[in-house]
Amino acid sequence: MPHPELHFTSAPLNETTADAVLLALPPLDASLFESTSPDGDWPAIRTALEAVGFSGAPGVFQRVLVPGLENVPVAVVGTGSAPDADALRFAVGAGIRSLIGFDTVSVIAPGVTGNARALAEGAGLGGYRFEGYKADGAKKRAATVTIHAEGSDEDLRVAQVASSATALVKDLVSIPAEWFGPEDFAQRAAEVVSDLPVEITVLDESDLRTEGYGGILGVGQGSDRPPRLVRLDYAPEGASRHVALVGKGITFDTGGLSLKPASSMVGMKYDMCGAATALAVLVAAAELGAPVHVTAWLCIADNMPSGRAIRPGDVLRIKDGTTVEVLNTDAEGRLVLADGLVAASSEHPDLIVDVATLTGAITVALGNRHAGVMGDDAAVAEYLAASERAGELAWRLPLPPHMEDDLDSPIADMVNAKIGDPAGGSLFAGLFLQRFVGRASDDADAPRIPWVHLDIAGVGMNKGGGYGFTEKGPTGATVRSLIELLTGQA
Repeated sequence: MPHPELHFTSAPLNETTADAVLLALPPLDASLFESTSPDGDWPAIRTALEAVGFSGAPGVFQRVLVPGLENVPVAVVGTGSAPDADALRFAVGAGIRSLIGFDTVSVIAPGVTGNARALAEGAGLGGYRFEGYKADGAKKRAATVTIHAEGSDEDLRVAQVASSATALVKDLVSIPAEWFGPEDFAQRAAEVVSDLPVEITVLDESDLRTEGYGGILGVGQGSDRPPRLVRLDYAPEGASRHVALVGKGITFDTGGLSLKPASSMVGMKYDMCGAATALAVLVAAAELGAPVHVTAWLCIADNMPSGRAIRPGDVLRIKDGTTVEVLNTDAEGRLVLADGLVAASSEHPDLIVDVATLTGAITVALGNRHAGVMGDDAAVAEYLAASERAGELAWRLPLPPHMEDDLDSPIADMVNAKIGDPAGGSLFAGLFLQRFVGRASDDADAPRIPWVHLDIAGVGMNKGGGYGFTEKGPTGATVRSLIELLTGQA
């Protein structure tokens, strides 16, 4: 398991048999240190913390010798003053991520009540490890974490599932593209759901051609590894809501003939984050037994340059018959998503959410920690509420009607990119995708299906240093928000 096994216990900390202890503590001026506790001599602990200059600031991590626990290695991590669930998740995640070399760890946040799930999620997320390709293996983070808190079985189950779903995304994204082409991705998806009540359908290049998926085929035609469209369906009996997830799955993005610079190509194995997220969230829904019908569409292709690759100026025909003049072959994600959105719309779900590492412009606009959110008012509000509950940062961006004219092509129904004008690049991409969201029924006058577009190009990969429960590399961003969204739909 790529994350620790989690447990709750009501036993006092001084009875722990763990290899190490993590204390999540506020600043030293907090009232916690003014009295004693059955778990330890807090005034004495305060003295020890003062000696090492512990500030209690969020995420600050230190090793310390604690009176009464001299025989157990102890670390402390700061929660900040009056920590809420988000702060506790962040702090415990930072502590478990930083506490290397112990198989079992006990965690306690003295004085904290009612946030057991957040503590467990922090431990599960911060304890992720990729087994990887290093000769000496992965960093040795805890295999088992016991949280000394009153938590329910449901709290524990949700924390375990959320940690597993996030770990699945990180695992898939970390595999080198050499070993993870479109067919490999489709096979892995089948393996992941093999023991779950999930139906899977895989369309190969022949099926895609027969059924008119011109966007996915066009993007993938330059590669020796042909594209795939994977449909996964979790349909529990009695579900009254149907949510479709559409994920961008570019297993490697060179930019095609609009070739990226060498430095920009590094890390482009992560351009399938969206499809990995859609898969992981559907798996989580099935594991939780959520009473909501979930369909995931994984739009998978390699974007490679060759004599077969699409050229700038070529025209592709999307699944619904819309023709797209491809001005930039590096704006490929929206082409595969267009096919996926049309396919998802054909089933008339109650909500469509697409998720993609779509534009570099989103990072310019929002930085590396906020996901970009676009779409219909009510659906976007529902997602933002879910992201707030999950403690994930997100920000809404507009879909300005005045930019619609930028989509016009002199020879096709629309273009896939603006050339020479970087302004509003993420908004342009959102407007492009919006055109492929279908109607709520076969009636031409029916309203459009409620839709949310998540651009995770900035948040899907952490290129800097670790923080909280997030280390350098793939983050699994939006997974927990989408799980919250689905359970809210139920």
